[in-house]
Amino acid sequence: MYWLGFSAFPGIGPLRFKLLLSYFGSAKKAWEVDKQELIKIGLGEKLTSRFSQFKSNFSIYQYIDKLKQNNIQFITLKDQLYPKLLAEIPDAPFVIYVRGNLNWNVTASIGVVGTRKMTGYGQEVTRKLVAGLADAGLTIVSGMAYGVDTVAHETAIENGGKTIAVLGCGVDMIYPASNTKLYWKIVEEYGAVLSEFPPGMMTTKGLFPSRNRIISGLSLGVVVTEGAKDSGALITARYAAEQGREVFAVPGPITSPLSKGPTILLKQGAKLVAEVDDILEELKISKSQNFRSGKSDIGRLDILEHLTAEEKKAAEILQNEDLHFDEIVRKSSIEAAKLGGILTVLEMKKIIKNMGGGIYGLNR
Repeated sequence: MYWLGFSAFPGIGPLRFKLLLSYFGSAKKAWEVDKQELIKIGLGEKLTSRFSQFKSNFSIYQYIDKLKQNNIQFITLKDQLYPKLLAEIPDAPFVIYVRGNLNWNVTASIGVVGTRKMTGYGQEVTRKLVAGLADAGLTIVSGMAYGVDTVAHETAIENGGKTIAVLGCGVDMIYPASNTKLYWKIVEEYGAVLSEFPPGMMTTKGLFPSRNRIISGLSLGVVVTEGAKDSGALITARYAAEQGREVFAVPGPITSPLSKGPTILLKQGAKLVAEVDDILEELKISKSQNFRSGKSDIGRLDILEHLTAEEKKAAEILQNEDLHFDEIVRKSSIEAAKLGGILTVLEMKKIIKNMGGGIYGLNR
């Protein structure tokens, strides 16, 4: 209970809590000592004053009741249910808050992170890799942010896998709000939403690095699919390396600024990922099911045989790269007016997709 009390107070993190336990021997004693004792061990007058004021207005029992009413579970570092991989990191949260459940093998987890401003390429490779990882039985861990994070969670769910969303706010705060439906899908059926921050705490930019260390801490390795050179995904990758976890990076077009993050990681020794097997082999994980190889279905005869000659020609042109409409006209020698209708039909058949800006690509 006293571990929970310290967790509810913003200002006592894992390292300060370790100091309190080491000096006083228990959280209960540390909670009950007077202000001067806390100042003596170096907590500082401002923080100690804030803590004293916090205690005078705080009831641990009421706090526990509120958690129960909101279906929020709290797990301390000493509890059996606490994720074993996360417990190994030096600054492991001493309390985590959970909505959903963690009653499965959380040690078989992999972090998938990347940019919020995802391109069509980033979306495609994230879906391809996460589908294979989920089919191999791995839990997908990410941060439920826009872009790559959202696609990672959604793809895990679409493939019947488990997923953990680590938030940079309280577990009762759905951020971003556009992911409300995704949040409840995870909580009610496909895994858990987790945070070290107390319920009700709003997110701020400064909380995300703390969140990132938990994503990597929960994972055997971290995959960065797309991100700029200053992307927060690189912070997660750095934590992973410091924690002794594997770092994986997906190469991208050298013309894209969102390929610079993975390129930096590859130069620093990250494992290059071109397909799911690159990750599974490095982690020494065998495929638990017949999962998709990630190769495009466009080469299969049973799909191509139902297309007209011109539809087939347009689809095959997009086999190896996404192209602008004008480039497809040039390569196919099909009149522009006619090609528009052909591409629409291929979209309806879910063989290609409009990537935006007049660019088309295979629906892999």
